[in-house]
Amino acid sequence: MSQLTTVDATFLHAESSTTHAHIAGLGIVDPASCPGGRLSVPLVAELIRGRAHLAARPLRQRLVQVPLGLDHPYWEDDPDFAPERHITELGLPAPGTERQLADLVGMLHEQPLDRTRPLWEMVLIQGLQGGLTAVYVKVHHAAIDGVMAAETLAALLDLSPEPREVPADEAAPARAPGLIDMLGTGLLRAALYPLRSAVSVARAAPYLDEIPGLSSVPGVGLVSSVMQGALRRPVTQKAPRLSAPPTPFNLPIGRRRSVACGDLPLEEIKQIRRGLGGSVNDAVMALCATALRQWLDKRGDLPDRPLVTAVPVSLRRGGAQAEPGNQVSIMTVPLATHVPDPVERYAAVRRDMDAAKRRFTRSSGDWVREVSGLLPAPVAGTVTRLALQAAPALSLRPVNLMISNVPGPQFPLYLCGAKVLGYYPISVVTDVSGGLNITVFSYDGRVNVGIVACRDLIPDPSEIVDHLVDALDELKALSRE
Repeated sequence: MSQLTTVDATFLHAESSTTHAHIAGLGIVDPASCPGGRLSVPLVAELIRGRAHLAARPLRQRLVQVPLGLDHPYWEDDPDFAPERHITELGLPAPGTERQLADLVGMLHEQPLDRTRPLWEMVLIQGLQGGLTAVYVKVHHAAIDGVMAAETLAALLDLSPEPREVPADEAAPARAPGLIDMLGTGLLRAALYPLRSAVSVARAAPYLDEIPGLSSVPGVGLVSSVMQGALRRPVTQKAPRLSAPPTPFNLPIGRRRSVACGDLPLEEIKQIRRGLGGSVNDAVMALCATALRQWLDKRGDLPDRPLVTAVPVSLRRGGAQAEPGNQVSIMTVPLATHVPDPVERYAAVRRDMDAAKRRFTRSSGDWVREVSGLLPAPVAGTVTRLALQAAPALSLRPVNLMISNVPGPQFPLYLCGAKVLGYYPISVVTDVSGGLNITVFSYDGRVNVGIVACRDLIPDPSEIVDHLVDALDELKALSRE
């Protein structure tokens, strides 16, 4: 038995008619080595049925609501769990191009998940050029974070076309508490809310300037420094007063989504890192800075100051089983799109990333959890939705976009015998985080880029992928000099 944390619940509360808080991945597989040469629904369903117990929470657990919304929901094993109910199959019309696939995935990503059953769906997409199959999987962020997603993939994938033997599930089904117990716990937490809220405020106060948008408010940095001194905590480097400039992807988002995927050679990115210094992540951020600069400049919308980027960071110290619930925070970093010289731009990205990481590692990094716990459960959903709806109306823009870099395995993996050729993360866009999200995942010598955007604001994000390729060529040439 487990209950949603305040962070988990916030992902549920954040959903609206234009925002869905699920994350997804698009795998491209070669089904030639599958039984019968085809990846089918029965084949995948049987795999999940036999391995669901190896994965983190999301595959077979559903939400159980507390009456009157008095407390956050609980998780329990779905007694009617059937993988076939979560898996569908679609076919692309000929010729099955990448653009057709991206358009279909964009439409699939617009659809909310059914909260009455385990919060995931899978779509097998047949008919890709070359006889390939795409596997689109989405899971609600309330059920999973990055580490849990990796553990779930590890449970389903194999190191060879031959599926491995797995131990049988011998655990008793997890059940939510009874009605009386849930109500009793909810009433107790409601009574203790003032104390718990005060504790959250005290814990969050020293690091107020880490919260996106607050660092630009006069006096917030001073309050953080004073609170750090009063609590005798190590005084961290002051966060820069970042103000996110207006861009075409920072307008109110709509319901529709556009998606683009691309590939970059990991060895060439490492070559850039060796030639220009820094880490692979620095090189990825510099590539994004150059690509976004080109995209914005082409439209005459290039700001004269850096973009403000939200970078997700895992706080997890153990595995998903040891630490249930989302263990994530956000690091806010300036992105030097305003710097015209590519060498100076790369140096600025390195400098800003180093400063942000130093500050983050010296602080709690836990402001997300503390802020999400400030509201009592009965009103948290309503207040969160109202705040998110008010943000665009008030022109509140804490960040411009979100960029995430996730390291993955550097060897091939297999799904039901089908070789996984690439895996492209597809994340979330909101009015607060911006209508553009770039996530990269390194796998088997490639860096797979997944971009999702509000279609009303960026109808064709594949142009950004093209600019990433141009940026790679530019930085490779500079790294050789």
